[in-house]
Amino acid sequence: MNDPGTEPRIAHLAANDFPELAKRALDDSTLRGALHHVTDLFGDKRENAVAAMPEWEAMRERARRVKEETLSRLDHYLEEFVRNAEAAGVHVHFARDAAEACSAVEKLAQRFGAQTIAKSKSMTTEEIGLNHVLEDAGLEPVETDLGEWIIQLAGETPSHIIAPAIHKTRGQIADLFADELEVERTDDVQELCSIARRFLRKSFADADLGISGVNFAIAETGSFLVLENEGNARLSTSMPRRHLGVMGIEKLIPRFEDLEVFLRLLPRSGTGQHLTSYQSIFTGPKASPDDEGPDEVHVLILDNGRSALLGDWVTRQSLGCIRCGACLNVCPVYKQVGGHAYGSVYPGPIGAVITPQLAGVEKAKTLPFASSLCGACRDVCPVKIDIPRLLLHLRGKIVTGDGPPHVGRETRKGRFLERMTFRAWAWWMSGARRYRVAGWFARKLQPLGARPGLVQRVARKLSPPLGAWTAGRELRPAAPRSFRELWREQEGSR
Repeated sequence: MNDPGTEPRIAHLAANDFPELAKRALDDSTLRGALHHVTDLFGDKRENAVAAMPEWEAMRERARRVKEETLSRLDHYLEEFVRNAEAAGVHVHFARDAAEACSAVEKLAQRFGAQTIAKSKSMTTEEIGLNHVLEDAGLEPVETDLGEWIIQLAGETPSHIIAPAIHKTRGQIADLFADELEVERTDDVQELCSIARRFLRKSFADADLGISGVNFAIAETGSFLVLENEGNARLSTSMPRRHLGVMGIEKLIPRFEDLEVFLRLLPRSGTGQHLTSYQSIFTGPKASPDDEGPDEVHVLILDNGRSALLGDWVTRQSLGCIRCGACLNVCPVYKQVGGHAYGSVYPGPIGAVITPQLAGVEKAKTLPFASSLCGACRDVCPVKIDIPRLLLHLRGKIVTGDGPPHVGRETRKGRFLERMTFRAWAWWMSGARRYRVAGWFARKLQPLGARPGLVQRVARKLSPPLGAWTAGRELRPAAPRSFRELWREQEGSR
């Protein structure tokens, strides 16, 4: 769908600031405590939910095959969805990029005479920066998901895919409500929820347009599904007379029966639930005035760089993401620095591969390196996306110069020194005698390490990989005696 002249973008992008943002996050002990508390909770609940489902791996494989089938024939299923949705009375709109999408929504809102807009949680509208565009047009978009509403009040972006306000403590939320809503400060959770409910109910009643995301769109029936736990999405899509669902082209699945596998995988992966509290399927507007639901249903289908990923299996698999957030909850990097350090609305491991591909690697060249490549994200992904392989693929583009144009002589020199370093390492490690000699030298040179920073300075002079590795960590000291010496001594004592 993207023409050469369009420029896919992600709103509020500061992905190349990851090193500096991560350092700030590491200095915030309150943030790290909040992150560990919630991600550990989600992780424990997920483990229990998965353990109670013996067919878990079979379901993952089935979901992977469904997504692979859809993406390999996306043009066919997209046409089928549009045909069936329009037959059911849905108005379908297309947008090549974020600017077209925001412009289309703004024009719809103005055509409807909408002033207040009730929004349920949607990562796609966060991606295109829809709220700011609507506000600049004099409209009032109100986030009705509790976490999204909190960060809207704070003027922030989401820090987690399914828990947008994961980075905030109860006390910080209490302070925010007291300052922004001019209510009496309270730390009581029930009272804080009551305050939010009181303010949001008016938005539901006043809204002239409801906007939601789309979890899955079904080609076979022209329907789309919205999942939630709070009931706010159901209110924002049924009380206003008009409902607009905003979806990326990757949200499609072929058949209604395919929903079964995803409805079992997504809640268990994301929050450890067996089922989400609310599942709303929309197939056109209400049929008669006595029915519940909107008089008009619209769907906006967004490309914004996605179609460019379809040609290569390695990049295409990232479009299989169902936004469960499981990879964030197990990532050792995310758990230390949180979502805002990634400088994108898509944080964590999946954000480190989605953001560079949608926005361009030159705009997010640091994110593919924001990973230890431990593989935990691949192990928990419900659709079996090989995130480490994607990260390595993007790193290769950046290093070889296929990606950002900044790669020049210095990088080529670094790559040559890196190759030479690893060749020398391989030579020393591939022979038993050479290995023992290397160990002997390391132990003899050990006293030099007592001089502050000497080992790190020498490492940085020798080769880029050692220099980069020692920039943020200390080299472990060599053991005073080798394993072989200790083994011989133990055997001799017997």
